[in-house]
Amino acid sequence: MTSSHDPQLLKGVLSLLLLHLLAEQESYGYEVVQRLQGAGFADVLEGTVYPALARLEREGRLASRLVASSSGPARKYYRLTGAGHVALAAGGAGWARHVAAVEAVLSRPLSATLQKGS
Repeated sequence: MTSSHDPQLLKGVLSLLLLHLLAEQESYGYEVVQRLQGAGFADVLEGTVYPALARLEREGRLASRLVASSSGPARKYYRLTGAGHVALAAGGAGWARHVAAVEAVLSRPLSATLQKGS
């Protein structure tokens, strides 16, 4: 899927996506961007991800370490902290409730008049 995503919706869920990806495996920023893009978020750029990673680290949800790279400067690898795992669990539960509530509204049948746009 390569269609663009609503920036406001993405902003609201980006931290949860980052926490989940980093719970799957420790990664550096550019790799996280590539993984997001591979998951269908083609319009997510480094300029969006790096500040979010820095914020999550400041909040104590991520820890980082520098790893030497043979192809350039050292890479900063991120991994979840205990607080990050708690935030991921809470965020996942909150997201599931949100999706269920939205789906409950959107699945309601519309009257024939409304469906025709009148």
